[in-house]
Amino acid sequence: MNTLEKNTASEAAPAGGVLPLAPGRARLIAYAGAAGTFISTFLSWTYTEEFPGNLTVYGYPGGLQLLTLTGALLTLLFLLSGSGLRGLRWLTPGGPNSAVRLLALGTLGVTGYTIGAIVKNLGGLVNVDPGGYIAVAMALIAALGALGLPADVPVDPERPPANAWARLVHSLKAPVPGRVRDLPGWVEIVIISAAFALGLYVFTFGIDTDYAELFIGYMVLVSFAFPAVGRAGLTRQLGQLTAKHRNVTVTAAFVAAFAFPFTQSNDAYASIGTNILIFATVALGLNVVVGLAGLLDLGYVAFLGVGAYTAALVSGAPTSSIGVTFPFWAAVLTGAAASLVFGVLIGAPTLRLRGDYLAIVTLGFGEIFRIGVQNLDGDSGPDVTNGPNGIPNIPELEIFGFNLGEEHTILGQELGRFSNYFLLMLLFTVVIVMIFRRADQSRIGRAWVAIREDETAARAMGINAFRLKLLAFALGATLAGMAGTVQAHVTYTVTPTQYKFVEAVPPNSAFLLAAVILGGMGTVSGPLIGASLLYLIPAKLQFVQEYQLLLFGVALVLLMRFRPEGLIADRRKQLEFHDTGQLDVPKEDTGLSKKVGV
Repeated sequence: MNTLEKNTASEAAPAGGVLPLAPGRARLIAYAGAAGTFISTFLSWTYTEEFPGNLTVYGYPGGLQLLTLTGALLTLLFLLSGSGLRGLRWLTPGGPNSAVRLLALGTLGVTGYTIGAIVKNLGGLVNVDPGGYIAVAMALIAALGALGLPADVPVDPERPPANAWARLVHSLKAPVPGRVRDLPGWVEIVIISAAFALGLYVFTFGIDTDYAELFIGYMVLVSFAFPAVGRAGLTRQLGQLTAKHRNVTVTAAFVAAFAFPFTQSNDAYASIGTNILIFATVALGLNVVVGLAGLLDLGYVAFLGVGAYTAALVSGAPTSSIGVTFPFWAAVLTGAAASLVFGVLIGAPTLRLRGDYLAIVTLGFGEIFRIGVQNLDGDSGPDVTNGPNGIPNIPELEIFGFNLGEEHTILGQELGRFSNYFLLMLLFTVVIVMIFRRADQSRIGRAWVAIREDETAARAMGINAFRLKLLAFALGATLAGMAGTVQAHVTYTVTPTQYKFVEAVPPNSAFLLAAVILGGMGTVSGPLIGASLLYLIPAKLQFVQEYQLLLFGVALVLLMRFRPEGLIADRRKQLEFHDTGQLDVPKEDTGLSKKVGV
């Protein structure tokens, strides 16, 4: 029993535990429940193989049982870390109990969802074997024990939580851990490498899920596991290590991303990764405009369309009205230059506007672009873009004699068409990330942040706000145009309907903006993660597409309520949304109010 538990063993409510259990007893219950949940995954949960994943085999977990097993193991790991084992203390510098609570609840959620899916798909509780009931019972016991653990943050005795919900919210808080103690350099490098390898495995598992039930269970577990890691303080520890070993971190990230196609046995899954990279890089370009400069651009997808149409016109497509064939590098430069020109032409007359007015103008530009390319069909206007039919049959890219549309053997692995384009898009992503980081850390980047925070104050300090906003607009447009040149070849065809403000299939302006806000404005990894989530979820859950906008709106409302700074937030945003910086109002009369006549 650790020091915090000894001090609070006799005071269940003030310690912040949701349930009135003694800390030692609660920990034993959580241990027993997590261990029982782990064992239950080796039992049969249903008698028929009709449910996907084959949950009928004794001694061999499969399908959704693997997710329950993972949740139970993680719960046990963090419980052991909170017990004071020397080798595991590094995992929970922010306190173990809030992480244990989240993991236990996540395990219960996955297990309960699995049994519910069996009942719904197979038609009744009769289809659930005793192993399924045991799994739910053990997961529930683990969750109850976790809820009885004391809070990692002491409760203010003068303002205790008013109800069970307030106690639960308080019990999920964790103190901010201090700086991680220095480890041997090789150990820190191994930890960074292991973290990226684990991230690659988790990402690959989500893409490789071949039925909806498994993906939903995966999302449930991940939704609890990642906050748990953050509450434990492990994310902050890893952040300190990556900042210390920046070159190692960049190399590990690139190697992990490069390894993704080699983990795929089906090129259809590689296509999801390729489209995620396209969506993510365009979102990162928008992050320059919205996240750094604070300019609300609702027509940003039009710049992606400019780059895609330009590449289609100059890459030798049979229906191209230009009839020229540029090499790939020239097509990329042409698409980026065309987007740059459009960015300057649109930005120069409009960037003197602010806020909602600028948003309306950019929204109008996006629609003008779509309607314009739709009318350039030879009837309503010049025959340039083939109108609503778009430009089909865009040829495959060939770089240094390497045709990306054909299968190739690299490092003994057969890589299909989408794997080839994934590696090409990864190179573009690296370039765009480098441009974003250099711009963010430069004097221009600091000026953009100043304009975003208070344009009037920035002007008063001598910053040429209009010139710098135009520069941000042009840079963002150029980055989108670069990504568009690859998208044109990946999709074979560019049509006006691909570049609406809201479209069922991203990227579009609404989802690009949501990716930036969801991931975290002004950060590098935030838009990449936000774009990955917004593309992956509709791609794996086909049945939600007709409710996509409804679910999208609900997700945004919940995000603004519980994490307005985004999933990955810089320190400025964390302080802005969660720390007012003001001192508490004195509760006793100090005499000051009398002196000032209040």
